[in-house]
Amino acid sequence: MMDNFGARLRAAREARGWDVESCGQALRLPLRVLRQLESGDYAGIDYQVYLAGYLTKYGRHVGVEEAALQAELARLTPVQPALVATGGISHSRYLLERYARAATYVVLTAAIVVPTIWLGVRGTLDRDVSHLAPLDAKPVAQGDLPAAAGSVAGANAPAGNAPLPVVPRPAEPSAEQQEQPLLASMTPFPNLGSGDNAQPKEAAKPAPVGEGAHSLTLELANASWVEVVAQDGSRLEYGLLPAGTNKTYRSDKPVTVRIGNATGAQVMVDGQPVALDSYRRANVAHFKVDLRDGKATPAGV
Repeated sequence: MMDNFGARLRAAREARGWDVESCGQALRLPLRVLRQLESGDYAGIDYQVYLAGYLTKYGRHVGVEEAALQAELARLTPVQPALVATGGISHSRYLLERYARAATYVVLTAAIVVPTIWLGVRGTLDRDVSHLAPLDAKPVAQGDLPAAAGSVAGANAPAGNAPLPVVPRPAEPSAEQQEQPLLASMTPFPNLGSGDNAQPKEAAKPAPVGEGAHSLTLELANASWVEVVAQDGSRLEYGLLPAGTNKTYRSDKPVTVRIGNATGAQVMVDGQPVALDSYRRANVAHFKVDLRDGKATPAGV
C-alpha cells in the first residue's frame, strides 16, 4: 500500500505537468524528501514530527483525494495501547488517608513541642529569684537581740532564787538568707568632715597683675581669649581664660586690651563699668585705656 500511495502522488504530479524540482521550490521541501514520498520509502523521516506534515502538504499540493490522504495518515499513526485500570480507590478512602496523614503530623508535633514548653516554664517558675537588699539594711538575725533580752530579764528578775523567764532564741538564718546578695547604693555619702552648718568656701580671688595706681578688671561669663599689652610692649595677659574668670590688672601707663568671645564680658576701669558695644566687632572687643589728666579713660584703637 505504501507503493500505491507513493505512485498516486507521482501520478497526480505528472497529471498536472509538474516536475519534482518545481514542486520542491513551491513547497520549500528538499527534493530528496519528495522522491522518498513518491517511492514510498519513509526511512530516515521522523514519523511523529515531520512525515505526517510532509504527506499532507505534498498530497494537497498535487491534488490527491483527501480521503486517501487521511487513510494513509491513519495507517502511519501508531496504535496507542489501551489503558487498563489495575486497581482503584474510592474518593472517601482517598480523603481519609489524606487527613489521617495530616493528623499524624499534628500529633507528632504536639508530642514534641508541648513537653518542651512545659519543662521550660516549670524550670523558670521553680528557679529561685535572688532578693536584693541595700547595704545599710539590718540583717534579719541580729546578734544583739539575745543580750538585750537577757539584760531586760535580769533587770526585772525578782529577788531570791526565783527562776528567770526563758527568752526564746531567735532562729538562725537559713542558707538562702546567708547567701543573700547585697545591693550597692549609688547615693553619695555626706561630707563627714564638716558639720551640718558648714558652708562651701569661696574661691580665693587671684592677686592683681602688675603695679600701678589704675586698675582694669575683667569678669568673663564665657571662656575668652584675652590680651592685655602695656605701653612698653610687655604683656600683662596673653592666653585663653576660662569662664567665670575675675582678674584685675594694674598699671600707671596706657594699656591695650583685646577680648575674644566678648559676649557677657564685663570690664571696669578704676571701678567704673565700660560699655563694650562701641568697641566690639564680630564678637571681639578691642580698646585702649588712656591716661588723661591723671584719670584712666577707655578709648577706641
